[in-house]
Amino acid sequence: MTDTVDEVDMPYDDDASQQQKIEALQERLEVLESQNEEMRDKLLDANAENNKYQQKLERLTHENKKLKQSPLFVATVQELSSDGVIIKQHGNNQEALTEVTDEMREELEPDDRVAVNNSLSIVKQLDDETDVRARVMQVDQSPDVTFADIGGIEEQMEEVRETVEMPLKSPEMFEDVGIDPPSGVLLHGPPGTGKTMLAKAVANETDATFIKMAGSELVHKFIGEGAKLVRDLFELARQEEPAVVFIDEIDAIAAKRTESKTSGDAEVQRTMMQLLSEMDGFDDRGDIRIIAATNRFDMLDRAILRPGRFDRLIEVPNPDVEGRKQIFQIHTRSMNVSDDVEFEALAEEITDASGADVKAICTEAGMFAIRDDRTEVTMADFHNAWEKIQQEETDDEDVSRTFA
Repeated sequence: MTDTVDEVDMPYDDDASQQQKIEALQERLEVLESQNEEMRDKLLDANAENNKYQQKLERLTHENKKLKQSPLFVATVQELSSDGVIIKQHGNNQEALTEVTDEMREELEPDDRVAVNNSLSIVKQLDDETDVRARVMQVDQSPDVTFADIGGIEEQMEEVRETVEMPLKSPEMFEDVGIDPPSGVLLHGPPGTGKTMLAKAVANETDATFIKMAGSELVHKFIGEGAKLVRDLFELARQEEPAVVFIDEIDAIAAKRTESKTSGDAEVQRTMMQLLSEMDGFDDRGDIRIIAATNRFDMLDRAILRPGRFDRLIEVPNPDVEGRKQIFQIHTRSMNVSDDVEFEALAEEITDASGADVKAICTEAGMFAIRDDRTEVTMADFHNAWEKIQQEETDDEDVSRTFA
């Protein structure tokens, strides 16, 4: 029950002057307005909280409804006939004839994947089956490596660009000459010579979809799983073509076939045979280029080396003196190097060093400068870095002999 005017306590005495009464009433009004604003804010917060709980209630209600529904089963369309659609359910290979709407019938084709209910009626069409691991191997963001970041292997870079980049950028040149572009390139050589960097540069320089994998990722425990992943990878490449598929350490699945009867070796060979089929099988591979890399060229099976699968076998050796000098200049572009540093002398000193060794020397030389609280890297730092790297390699070899 709302209070009447007579029942409301006034904020002033009866004997107060008119001005005092007005001032007291104004103060009371300000307090009431402040309280009203505070209550309005609380009301807005309560409404927001109510909306949040309402959304949560709707979500839980929807999830509860889905949990109560019968599950759907995956099946494959076998044939479209005048009587309906013949499907084969996955798992038990049960075949069934079911009717569909005219609209869905126009969208369905043999080998399509569909979802069916308990009565084997088609509920919806499913996307093509592709292993999620294949999707993960697709490179969404190009590496920050360019051909300008690679030194000492100019001839190899040119061959890679001719084999992979040119067919993607200028296919009309091959059409004018009347030849098919090279289908693939195999990079082989010692570790640390820039094989993977060449692949990264290709990924950066071309607009094609780039899919990378390691040979070991295709080796699986269960029968047929590795071969299925290879099929899915090339299916993904066909969907996204033009595409470049890079297989690092390909010797993990493409080693020479032996008479071994173990299940592990048999599974690796099945995976390799699927790879051979995808590279140069009955079906056209499409606008897909393949780059592979290995440190163990001598281990590869002859079948994978023949033309049609890898048309270019490019050896990537350790750089010569001029190459090591270029690599030094590349990796010291952002370094504060003193005037006494002579890259040519360093390149002549570090015989048989790989490009990765040169990069490690530059990094270690910078660390020597940091330890001495200097901002400039001197010639002595590079000498000390090379000696340290050589000592670490010697220690590793001693440890390997100990445990051999």
